[in-house]
Amino acid sequence: MVEELLGAAAGVAAAGVVYVAAAARVIKQYERGVVLRLGRLAGEVRPPGFTMIVPVVDRLHKVNMQIVTLPVPGQEGITRDNVTVRVDAVVYFKVVDAASALIKVEDYKYAVSQMAQTSLRSIIGKSDLDDLLSNREKLNQGLELMIDSPAIGWGVQVDRVEIKDVSLPESMKRSMARQAEADRERRARIINADAELQASRKLADAARQMAETPSALQLRLLQTVMAVAAEKNSTLVLPIPVELLRFLERGDDHAERQTPAAPRPAESPAEHPVERPVEHPVERPADEPPKAVEPPPEREVERTIDDIIEDAQGK
Repeated sequence: MVEELLGAAAGVAAAGVVYVAAAARVIKQYERGVVLRLGRLAGEVRPPGFTMIVPVVDRLHKVNMQIVTLPVPGQEGITRDNVTVRVDAVVYFKVVDAASALIKVEDYKYAVSQMAQTSLRSIIGKSDLDDLLSNREKLNQGLELMIDSPAIGWGVQVDRVEIKDVSLPESMKRSMARQAEADRERRARIINADAELQASRKLADAARQMAETPSALQLRLLQTVMAVAAEKNSTLVLPIPVELLRFLERGDDHAERQTPAAPRPAESPAEHPVERPVEHPVERPADEPPKAVEPPPEREVERTIDDIIEDAQGK
């Protein structure tokens, strides 16, 4: 009898050990346990630690409560200013309600991934290229709100969304590079022009100061000569002050005014034309035929001109 009791007790103990082994569960610190009894949610979410379930009747599902890093595949889209871009992003989220994450959505990770891709395409179409490149913080906040709105009903909370990279076509990259070069060149020209303006003002002040004190110009000339001679050059270029040239020019003008005019040479009588007596026409009757005018002898004309020349030389 005693042996039978001992055998029954041993059998009950063995059954109890098997039951405890089948019902015992351990939930880690970063997990929460959701028990489904005959397919229905049973009780509250089990905290971390040791817990017991009913074997065969209960099913324990462990849900990870850690922050999940989910990369969003690159999405191609056209911005509001008609530029084709490819944008990559990453989503950080965590489960805040284990029961909802298990019951309300089949696969919360896949759902968050698809929602992130759709929201990213929407953000690309509503934004300009400059916003995607320079105003990413605002776009990250907008993208986070778009993903978090439906995800909160799944027991998932989006912690942060970051746009990793914005890929542009090669033609657009070259255009932006040319734009940046042109902008830098414009700023360089403005800086050079401002420097020239300041330098011209300083040179004008220096010129006025040297005009008031001519000796300063001589000192400046000597400094220039010393600077050139310090290089041990074989050729020395000595600049001539403009004032010295003006002084020499004034001296030449004064000398020309004081020099008397040279007498003009006497003109030879041959240069003056010979005055000939004016012959008045003689009236004759209409019936009388005109008389032939005989030219004077050639010898007499030559003698007359020679006589005039001799008379002029004698005077």
